[in-house]
Amino acid sequence: MSRTVLLTCGDPAGIGPEIAVKAWAAGERFVWIGDPRHLPPGTPWREVAEGETPGDGAMAVLRHDFAAPAPPGQPVAANAAGVVSVIERAVRLVMAGTANAVCTAPINKKALKDGAGFAFPGHTEFLAHLAGVDRVVMMLACPGLRVVPTTIHIPLSDVPATLTEALLEETIRITHASLIRDFGIVRPRLAVAGLNPHAGEGGAMGWEDERMIRPLVARLGEEGMAIIGPSPADTMFHAAARARYDVAICAYHDQALIPIKTIDFAGGVNVTLGLPFVRTSPDHGTAYDIAGQGRADPSSLIAALRMAREMAAARLR
Repeated sequence: MSRTVLLTCGDPAGIGPEIAVKAWAAGERFVWIGDPRHLPPGTPWREVAEGETPGDGAMAVLRHDFAAPAPPGQPVAANAAGVVSVIERAVRLVMAGTANAVCTAPINKKALKDGAGFAFPGHTEFLAHLAGVDRVVMMLACPGLRVVPTTIHIPLSDVPATLTEALLEETIRITHASLIRDFGIVRPRLAVAGLNPHAGEGGAMGWEDERMIRPLVARLGEEGMAIIGPSPADTMFHAAARARYDVAICAYHDQALIPIKTIDFAGGVNVTLGLPFVRTSPDHGTAYDIAGQGRADPSSLIAALRMAREMAAARLR
């Protein structure tokens, strides 16, 4: 398998093309899939073929022509189908072995829905569909913390009913296996956050923690998994607590994302666990408001590209 990271263009009206060029200038090497017309004016690039390695010099571009130009900050409906087809192409190539990881630049789900009838909640679900996988897990990672939200983009009022024992167990098992396979951690340490304040405080603030989470954690521990919980979420994320685990399994979106974005807002990486290939992404959106102004920070993309390479290398060991 080629040790190449494929970088999809994302929404070309967003900051994706700009941060790709900045990442290349910072020394990252990848093959960018997209329409070279959408790169910042004056960008040096060279066209490569499928399966070709990026090399040095001008930025390596696997040309994928779109229907229209992409004015910064102004999504063009005619380009939505191109954004989708770039993702499809990247998955096809990585599953064929012509690359060993995919890093995806940000998309705008509404723009894809409006322009191409995109029927998926986001990148993660679409990638799982393309890979033929029923269940994947979203991880956010930075050097100081890894977090996994068990429930993701749903209203907070829906979380208690959605957070079933089966869902939580599946999330824990996928995460545990990925830490071994993708991160090279021989015996991963997992901490499971409680759903309620103070992890329910013995039932005084809700029974989900005592009746569902605690017995599940105990059962998995008896199997040999290094796992603790339910832990009060308000005491899980200070430095001393973080040193005691390799990943925090959280109950819902903000419980996971607030601490990691507080610790490392610019350098967080979105990782999809459970796919047959490595996929990472910067942990931010298209940022239409600053697109084309040269202000976009490439830190998260650089971190995502580096993590993709490291994870891919771990799979090849």
